[in-house]
Amino acid sequence: MTSENFFNRSVKQSWQVKYSNNGYPHVQNGLVIPPDQNELFDPFLIMAEDWFKRGTFSDHPHLGFQTVTYVVDGRLEHIDNAGGHDVMEAGDVQYMNAGKGARHAEEPVADDIVHSLQLWLNLPKHQKNTDPFYHNVYAEDAEVNRFNGGMMRVYSGTINGTIGPMKSVVPFGMAEVVLKENVEHEMEIPANHNTFMYVLQGELEVGGNQEKLHKGSVALMDFQEEAADESMSKIKLKANHRSKFVIYTGKPMREEVVARGPFITNTMEEMEQAFRDFQNGKFGAAVKS
Repeated sequence: MTSENFFNRSVKQSWQVKYSNNGYPHVQNGLVIPPDQNELFDPFLIMAEDWFKRGTFSDHPHLGFQTVTYVVDGRLEHIDNAGGHDVMEAGDVQYMNAGKGARHAEEPVADDIVHSLQLWLNLPKHQKNTDPFYHNVYAEDAEVNRFNGGMMRVYSGTINGTIGPMKSVVPFGMAEVVLKENVEHEMEIPANHNTFMYVLQGELEVGGNQEKLHKGSVALMDFQEEAADESMSKIKLKANHRSKFVIYTGKPMREEVVARGPFITNTMEEMEQAFRDFQNGKFGAAVKS
C-alpha cells in the first residue's frame, strides 16, 4: 500500500485539560481522558496527569485492566507485593497488567515531586483473569525514529514502521514525538486503532482539518474501526512552535465495562467478587513503602 492510499485522519474532538490543586501530598491533578465515556475512548478507560509527593499513591490494588505510566519528570519508585522494585525517571514508562489482581505502591523518591501521565487500558474479558506482571521501558531502550526536523521515541506498537519494545497484552501503541518549529511531518499508525494525543509543549496543527493544539490540549482522532489489521492511516502534523506530545493508539474491544475505584470488570457480579477477594486477602500482603 502506498502513502497515497492511506486513510488521512482528522481530529474528531479536542479539549483543554483542567487542573485541580489537591494540596499536599497530591499537589495537582488533571484528567486527560475523563471516566465513564468508554464507548468513545474504547479501549482507553481514563488518563490522569499528576504532580505528587510521597504518600499519595502508597499501597493500593488493581484488577481487570492495564496501566501505562509515563514519567514526565522526577523519580518514581515502584514497589509491589511480588517482590518487584525499580525507580523510573523522566522519559521512562512502566506497563502493568493488573489481570486478576495486583497490589503495589508508586511513590516519589525522597522529596521529589513526580510529574506523570497514567493511562488505564482495558483488558478483554478473556484476559481479565491473567496473572499480573510489570514491564519497564526505559527512555534509552525505546526505539528511536529520527527524521528531518524531529524525532520519535516508540515505546509500544508499530508507529511509522518502528516497533516499540513494550510487551502489552493487547494491541497498543505509544510514542513520544518532538518537532522543531515549522516542521511538517506525517505519522503512520494502524487505521483501526482509536487514537488520541496529548500536547506537553508548544503548538501544532494536527490532521486533515489542521486542528490547532497547544500545551495541555488533547485530540481524539477519527479512525476506521472495521479496517483490516494490516491497514494503515496517516496523521499530518505541522509544528508552529517547538512541540512535544505523546500519542496513544489501541484497538477497541466493545465490551461492557463496570468500573468501581481501582477495579474494572464486565459485570456487577464480577465486581462484587473482586471486592470480596481483596477483603479476603487474595491479592496478597500490603506493600510497605
